[in-house]
Amino acid sequence: MTRTRIHNLSMSLDGFATGEGQAPDAPFGHAGQRLHEWMIATRFGAPILGRTGGTVGVDNAFAQQHEPGIGAEIMGAGKFGPPGWQDDADWRGWWGSNPPFHTPTFVLTHRPRSPIEMAGGTTFHFLDASPAEALDVAREAAAGQDVRIGGGPTVARDFIAAGLVDHVHLVQVPIVLGRGVRLWDGLEALEADYAIEAVSTPSGVTHLTFTRS
Repeated sequence: MTRTRIHNLSMSLDGFATGEGQAPDAPFGHAGQRLHEWMIATRFGAPILGRTGGTVGVDNAFAQQHEPGIGAEIMGAGKFGPPGWQDDADWRGWWGSNPPFHTPTFVLTHRPRSPIEMAGGTTFHFLDASPAEALDVAREAAAGQDVRIGGGPTVARDFIAAGLVDHVHLVQVPIVLGRGVRLWDGLEALEADYAIEAVSTPSGVTHLTFTRS
């Protein structure tokens, strides 16, 4: 059965999963890379910034669960590009010619455009759809594998609130951002629908996993 999963969604102590002021040179706004330093330090995450090596401990074990069994991804417009990218016909995402998804990837936007086929098996499709409608399309494309909800926090929150996510992996990072986009708003009593586990690691982060009961 196809499951819907969220992995490696990092948030601050005050609940912000991205910062304020997103721009072409600042995908996470004023947060910079602070939310993701834990992951970049791992063997899984080091190549994201062109590095080699990296740790192989608990953080890496959680981080690398991001990829196995995924047949399609859904992301929000803010993950695909900075405000206004819809007006740039040449914008093809943050990731260069070979994005790290390697599956059909569905971008939710009120201004759809033609699909963009990239190297490595990634094709970006642009949908103006509700979470349930987008998930139906992504499940068909996933061909029996799981669908990853890739973020950002607004899309993750919308899918969780709609009861469409089976597994959520959040990483609480010990920083305070003060502003940005919060994950938790409107998700009161989320814990009633999931079995929750917490694992703290030497890097200072806490991995929270929510598995539908």
